[in-house]
Amino acid sequence: MASPDSASPSAALVSLSQARTARAHDIAPTPKRTIRRRSGRFTELVLLLIALSVLFAGFGTIWLSRTGTLPPQSVQMMLILVAFALVTHLVVRFFTPYADPILLPAAFLLNGLGLVMIYRLDLAYRLSTPKYVVGYKQAVFTLLGIILMVITVAIVRDYRKLRKLTYTAMVTAILLLLLPLVPGLGVEIHGSRIWINLGFSFQPGELAKIALVIFFAGYLVVRREALATAGPKLLGLTLPRFRDLGPLFVVWAFS
Repeated sequence: MASPDSASPSAALVSLSQARTARAHDIAPTPKRTIRRRSGRFTELVLLLIALSVLFAGFGTIWLSRTGTLPPQSVQMMLILVAFALVTHLVVRFFTPYADPILLPAAFLLNGLGLVMIYRLDLAYRLSTPKYVVGYKQAVFTLLGIILMVITVAIVRDYRKLRKLTYTAMVTAILLLLLPLVPGLGVEIHGSRIWINLGFSFQPGELAKIALVIFFAGYLVVRREALATAGPKLLGLTLPRFRDLGPLFVVWAFS
């Protein structure tokens, strides 16, 4: 029988090649898995359902405490709210799949709580002033707001397009805030001159809020480098220069 020392050179080369192949296989990097970015739409849907549950509980509690029974159209009201929520969720999922998943549920919750409080007042005033019912009007405004949101999302899609309207939005906001001061157009209600008369009373300041958000956000993005690095330092912090931060203070103070 041949000893290991008497093995042929070719066999030794084959063994060495196999050993190198095994070592290379052990240290070879594993293929990278494709990482899919989470859109947050499932989170948005769950938060919407939680917001709707809070609203249903609010409506039910108010009616039970005031009348001892649930409203006669309770199921219909719930179905309408669910339909509104699902439509807006699907619009966001289709047109802006990577939008912040918290904003839509937060808007639904805040607006819905406002409706709950208004219906509570309606129930209280119904005993003394039967015609004083504004909850239905506010629900119609909610529907109009959802329609406008759907149109806006379908047209804009990419919010970065609004950056081009930074200063246009600023001028628009200022003009809207000045409209109630125009003679013949502005009207004073309950001591406040913040309405204009277009056949119906309307507060242009509500639209000015949206325009101001577009201006502030656009300005902060455009000037972010100067605001973060170009100012004096105090206690290790870089403070923005007044000429960079000044326009924000001026528009804020004017508003």
